[in-house]
Amino acid sequence: QVQLVESGGGLVQPGESLRLSCAASGIIFNIYAMGWYRQAPGKQRELVASMSSGGSTNYASSLKGRFTISRDNAKKTVYLQMNSLKPEDTAVYYCNAARGGTPYWGKGTLVIVSS
Repeated sequence: QVQLVESGGGLVQPGESLRLSCAASGIIFNIYAMGWYRQAPGKQRELVASMSSGGSTNYASSLKGRFTISRDNAKKTVYLQMNSLKPEDTAVYYCNAARGGTPYWGKGTLVIVSS
């Protein structure tokens, strides 16, 4: 059974940082592209960042420079380092594992950026 479990969300003030983690099980982690998506209230889910099995990265253009995706294949975990957070970064952040076909999704972790 495939499981993607996100953690690290919470309430932070504008300008602060958070690191999200997504621990995977039930997949051969190192052959999957891993990604982070987010969905803000009333908006569609959008790509934040992704990293291929080979380490190539892709970022939403509006977030590049503030957010960094990384992965640890030995720990079967993908991370999202988020710096200089803004209120508009408030959303549920979802982990995604894809290798063609239907991707797998985690249940999400809530990030609230508010003063």
